[in-house]
Amino acid sequence: MKPIGKHFMAEETTGNKKHFLGSTPKDRRNNIVVIFLSLVLVALLAVFFMQRSDYRQIVSEISAEKDSIQFELTRIIVGYDSLRTENDTINEQLYIAQTKVKDLLLEVEQTKRLSIERITRYQQEVTTLRDIMRNYVVQIDSLNRRNQILMAENLEVKEQVRQVESQNIQLSQEKQRLEQNLQRAAQLEASGLVAEGVNNRDRETRAANRATMIRINFTLNRNITARRGAKNIYVRIMRPDQLLLSKSPDHLFQYEDLRIQYSAMREVNYEGNDLPVAIYWDNEGKPFMTGIYTIDVFADGNNIGTTTLELR
Repeated sequence: MKPIGKHFMAEETTGNKKHFLGSTPKDRRNNIVVIFLSLVLVALLAVFFMQRSDYRQIVSEISAEKDSIQFELTRIIVGYDSLRTENDTINEQLYIAQTKVKDLLLEVEQTKRLSIERITRYQQEVTTLRDIMRNYVVQIDSLNRRNQILMAENLEVKEQVRQVESQNIQLSQEKQRLEQNLQRAAQLEASGLVAEGVNNRDRETRAANRATMIRINFTLNRNITARRGAKNIYVRIMRPDQLLLSKSPDHLFQYEDLRIQYSAMREVNYEGNDLPVAIYWDNEGKPFMTGIYTIDVFADGNNIGTTTLELR
């Protein structure tokens, strides 16, 4: 006969033991689901932070590549500045090639959002432009060596040295003239500048008592070296009594080293091609003075045209 007390205690001890996942099958299933979801969440967080780190690294690398491309393009431009030859054909080719490099540098500088594909294209273009410049270096070096040989064969070495020194001075002066010419070449010019009085029907009139506005028409001439983009065009209209027509004393613009008043202003988008422009001065119902008006047009801090208008 088994002891009743011991059997009862054994059953009680066994009944008190709990599974580490829960005391019932339902609890164990719920706990397994919670553990599984926790693991999934940890995995997703790990993937998120890895992708975020990769994105930051890609952005940093693209930015570094952009800086490298800009630096390399600047070096190429400086390299072209150091190339000199008396061959007019090569000089023209050098100018065209250098302009392409400057245009690409401007495009890279103005590009705000870069992709890996665009960076790759820029890198390929930089490689091509660098190879072109190296080819010119070889050509010019070959021409220079040939000139040196011809000079060495000449019996009048001292005279040739003097001529070379003279040529160097002339080249330096020519460089200065070229730089000045380039600055002048980049300045905008206006053609067909005409000022006329117009009545309230926008028709031309010479009568001061009928004119309500002064209309200034002209064309900004084509210029491939001028800076492109938005430009402010200013007009100064001087009355016959030499007083400036102006809406406000605060209407100022930069001209050389001064800030001077303007009568009217218009913003245009200049892309290097001929651009017709019309600017109006509205006299706001006031009668115009009879006599000769002097009209000056300004752009980029330069006076690009002057004309007159007589109202009777």
